Amino acid sequence: MPAIVATSIKALGAAPVTETTLNGSDSLVYKPRAILTLRNATGGSLSPVIDGDGATIAPTDGLGNVTVSGGFAVGAIAPAAMVAIRLDSIRSYLLGTIAINSGTGLVATLLEN
Repeated sequence: MPAIVATSIKALGAAPVTETTLNGSDSLVYKPRAILTLRNATGGSLSPVIDGDGATIAPTDGLGNVTVSGGFAVGAIAPAAMVAIRLDSIRSYLLGTIAINSGTGLVATLLEN
């Protein structure tokens, strides 16, 4: 389970970005304001799930308690497509050890501000 290495983008100007090719079950460390990108470098569509093993129920205004234990389904990423996820927007899913599952062949970057 290789860890996705974060790249700091606090500096002014351009910063070299570290990319990690995922192998199916890869970990990351969540920090506020971080952005995760996932690029599909394979020939087929991939549907990864981001799951913190400590995430179970998230209290949500207007809905009550929502189950998040299955992880955040990113949705299908077409070949050569890329998605960006503001991790703050899915923080309820990111408790405990965080893994990206079903992402073999995706190329990830983790940008921290």
